[in-house]
Amino acid sequence: MMTDTTPHPLSLRGFLMLVLAGSAATIAFELYGEVISPLLGGSRLAPVPLAGSVFKALSGFQSREAANFLHYFAGCIGYPLGFALVARPLWQKFMPGLRWALVAVAFGIVQWVFALYVMAHLIAGQAPFLGFTGITWAALWGHILYALVAIGLTHHFLLKRSA
Repeated sequence: MMTDTTPHPLSLRGFLMLVLAGSAATIAFELYGEVISPLLGGSRLAPVPLAGSVFKALSGFQSREAANFLHYFAGCIGYPLGFALVARPLWQKFMPGLRWALVAVAFGIVQWVFALYVMAHLIAGQAPFLGFTGITWAALWGHILYALVAIGLTHHFLLKRSA
């Protein structure tokens, strides 16, 4: 039987690993959204304008700087902490035998729903899932890629090395 010696996500080591994994995943998301999706004939992702509309809905102010901060904070810190503090404990409790890649795909889909339904629609007032246009599906694949990179790195650096 293996003992879980994974550092707590709020310890300095755990938090730094989450930020590094989230940063790498954000780079992958940006590369996919700005380069790969358009090269494959898909839509270009526009997460910063979406974050800007959320910021404006919540504050009444338009700020590109705040939109950039919101987008990068969510990618580098928010989503990784959400995984570590909510999704990972649920995974370990209810489906500990499930492979990390399947958990990552599910987490990516949850992120996609959160971004395109909760944030874009419920908060910013845009069409649900941005009207199910090309950007909707590019965002789905972008969020799945993000989650695969973030959770893959987290799994490798935090779980494999501590086992």
